[in-house]
Amino acid sequence: MEKPSALHLHEEIMLLALRDDEGTIAGGTMYPYAIGGAIIAELLLSQRIRLEASKKKQLVEVVSATPIGDPLIDECIEKIRTAKRRASIQTWIARFAGIRKLHHRVAEQLCKRGILRADEGSFLLIFTRKVYPELNPKPERELTERLRRAIFTDARDLDPRTVVLVSLANSSGLLRVAFNKKKLKERKARIDQIAKGEVAGRAAREAIQTMQTAVMVAAIMPALIATTTTH
Repeated sequence: MEKPSALHLHEEIMLLALRDDEGTIAGGTMYPYAIGGAIIAELLLSQRIRLEASKKKQLVEVVSATPIGDPLIDECIEKIRTAKRRASIQTWIARFAGIRKLHHRVAEQLCKRGILRADEGSFLLIFTRKVYPELNPKPERELTERLRRAIFTDARDLDPRTVVLVSLANSSGLLRVAFNKKKLKERKARIDQIAKGEVAGRAAREAIQTMQTAVMVAAIMPALIATTTTH
C-alpha cells in the first residue's frame, strides 16, 4: 500500500484549490464543502467521531475529544462536543464549510509548514487581499503525483486517504484544476471505481466506506444549499 501524505486532507484540498503563482482560489470549485467533508473524514479516520443512523439521517457523535493537534480540526471536534443537540452529517459539513475565513485559516497553517507564503495581492486595481503563493512546491508535486497514479494508472491497493481525496476533489471540481478535463473524462470509469472503494486493499475498505458517507454528503451539499436558497 502506498504511503499516505503527512498533510491533513483539508490541507491537501487547499493546495489543490489555490493557484500556485497567484495564491488565489481557482474559480468554479466548491472547495468549502470539500474542506468540510475532509474534516469529517479526518475525524472518522482518527476515530474521534462515529455516525449513528437515526431515521433517514446520519447523526454525528463524539467518541473521543482528544485533540489531534491541528487547530481547525480540534475546533471542529469541540463544536460537535459542545453542541446542544446532535446534528446530522449534512449539518456539520455545512457548518464547517461556513467557518469564517475558512480558506485563510487553512492556508495560514500551510504557511507555518513552509509550503505557502502570505502576501498581499491587488483586486480590481484598487483593493488589496491576502493571497498565498506557493513557497515550497514539493508537497503539491507529491500530492499531484499521488492523484495521477491513482487516476491514470491501474494501480491497486490505494490507501483510504487517497481514495477519499480523489472523491472529494472530483465532486468539488478540483480535479479539473489539477488535470486536463478531457483526460479526466477518459478516466471517468476509473474515478468511479476509486470512489466506490473498488481499488482499495481489503483492510482499507471498511474505513473508506465509513468516510465515503462524508464524501457523498460533501458532493451534494452545494446543490442542497442552492435549492434551499431558491425556495
